[in-house]
Amino acid sequence: MTDYIGRYAPSPTGPLHFGSLVTAVASYLDAKTQSGKWLLRMEDLDKPREMPGAADDILRTLDGYGFEWDGEVIYQSERSELYQSYLEKLKDKQCVYPCNCSRREVADIAHAGIEGPVYPGSCRHGLSSNRTQIAWRLRVDSDNLIFNDRVYGDIQHHLQTDFGDFVLKRADGLFAYQLAVVVDDAEQGINHIVRGADLLNSTSRQVYLQQQIEAISPSYAHIPLVTNTHGEKLSKQTAAPAIAIHDASEQLINALFFLGLDASALSSAMPIAHIWQWALTNWQLCQVKKKII
Repeated sequence: MTDYIGRYAPSPTGPLHFGSLVTAVASYLDAKTQSGKWLLRMEDLDKPREMPGAADDILRTLDGYGFEWDGEVIYQSERSELYQSYLEKLKDKQCVYPCNCSRREVADIAHAGIEGPVYPGSCRHGLSSNRTQIAWRLRVDSDNLIFNDRVYGDIQHHLQTDFGDFVLKRADGLFAYQLAVVVDDAEQGINHIVRGADLLNSTSRQVYLQQQIEAISPSYAHIPLVTNTHGEKLSKQTAAPAIAIHDASEQLINALFFLGLDASALSSAMPIAHIWQWALTNWQLCQVKKKII
């Protein structure tokens, strides 16, 4: 059997909030209860959205909550040459093509997909205008894709109508999340991914891209999202409060309850190490209750 290699990959757009903690706890427990590795990757590709100091704050918070990661922290912002090398391989295979359509043009001619306008392939056979800035899109020549999620079961998407040809490198020169995450998972040997259900729709695109670069698809488990009183996902955009290290025991216990574990025997007066020991003994992914998304 292949040893379990999991990862946690926060984006440093702000401090960790309770929703971030829930996902981190689930991925950590799933790895450690199977004697696996838990790698830490900072998804800091989009520098304009990054909050100064957030990456270091995330590391301090995880350390203060008792997380122990394996190996060095990987920063996506330092891996552009690697992403470019994979893009060049896809160019050689004619799996990608340049596109210089503007967002306005795409919106005017596209139909609605799961996550916004679906690009109709206008530049598949040549650039549509004289603009010098171009993006690179992946040709989506397959439609029906099904993958099994350990929480949500079989997930099916029609790639062409749900997503269309999606961007791997943006017109501003930044690599897209879909390419970076697939390349990093392949290069790091990640074979188990536990993350938030907001990325469930991204998984089909990532599985398809894994097929194009001839990478083995990991096992996926998507954790239901923590929401606020308005039903909105906790995030920087919804003003989710940061978790504090001095509340680590209480917040960790709350995370275990959210993940379906009966942590009533635990107390916030307990040392954080005792709470982790209990969690490692009692963790079962099957206790996680999926929610409608």
